[in-house]
Amino acid sequence: MRIGYVQFAPLLADRHRNLRVLEGLIGEAKGADLLVLPELCHTGYRFESRQQAWELSETTENSSYLNRLQVICAECQFHIVTGFNERSGERLYNTAVLIGPSGVVGKYRKMHLFMDEKDIFEPGDLGLPVFDIGTCRIGMLICFDWMFPEVWRILALKGADIICHPANLVIPGLCQKAIPVHAVCNRVFVITANRIGTERDLTFTGLSTIADPGSNILLMASPEKEEVGLVDIDISLARNKNATPRNNVLNDRRPSEYHRLLEE
Repeated sequence: MRIGYVQFAPLLADRHRNLRVLEGLIGEAKGADLLVLPELCHTGYRFESRQQAWELSETTENSSYLNRLQVICAECQFHIVTGFNERSGERLYNTAVLIGPSGVVGKYRKMHLFMDEKDIFEPGDLGLPVFDIGTCRIGMLICFDWMFPEVWRILALKGADIICHPANLVIPGLCQKAIPVHAVCNRVFVITANRIGTERDLTFTGLSTIADPGSNILLMASPEKEEVGLVDIDISLARNKNATPRNNVLNDRRPSEYHRLLEE
C-alpha cells in the first residue's frame, strides 16, 4: 500500500478556498491508496463562537465537501480520511470521515475534546469503529485523543492495521514523540496529518508523521510548510503482533488485573 498525509494551513470560515487548496494538494498524491487530511480542514478550527461553527457545519448525508471528496476518490481509486465539522440534529461533532470511491464508508466522532472545543462540540458517541476497506482495516482518532492510550489499544484489539489521526496540534513536540510509541505498543501503522499556520491565538505545529509497527518514523513533514507525504508500506507488519518470539502485545495482556480502567 501507499499511504500518506496532506499538511496545509486552512483559513477559518473560507470553505471554498480550503477545498480549492486541498484539491491541488490531493492532486500531488499520485498512486496513493490512503490519504489523511487534517482535523476540521474544510472550515478551519478556532471558531469565534458556537454560532460560527454551526453556520459552517454540514451533515454527512448532505455535504457538498464530502461529495466532492467522493468524486476525487472515485477518479483516483483511493480512500481519504478527512476532518469534518459535523452537524447532527441540534448537535455539533468534531468528526473524522472515511470516504472511498463509492462514498462515505464510516465516521468517528472525537471523544476527548481539547480546551475550548468543549464550548462548541459534543463528546463523540459512536465508540471506536474499525472499517475494513479490503486492503486494510482502518481506525480513526482525532488530535487530543492521542493522549489516551486506552483508545489506541481498543482499535488494535478490534483489528485496525492503520490508525488515521487528523490533527490540529498546538503543543510543540509532544504528540509527534508519542505517535511511534503508540504504533509499537499496538503494532499498527499511524498516520498523523497535522496542520500548519496560525489561526487567531493558536499556532499549529506541523510535523505530520507516519510511523510503523516497529516505532520507526517513516516520514515526517516540516513544522511550517505545505506538504504531501507518501510512503509505501507492507500491511502484513501490522498483523504480526509479536514483540519477541515468545511475546505477543495483545495475547500477553492480563485484563483481569486492569479493572481499575473501568472505574470512574
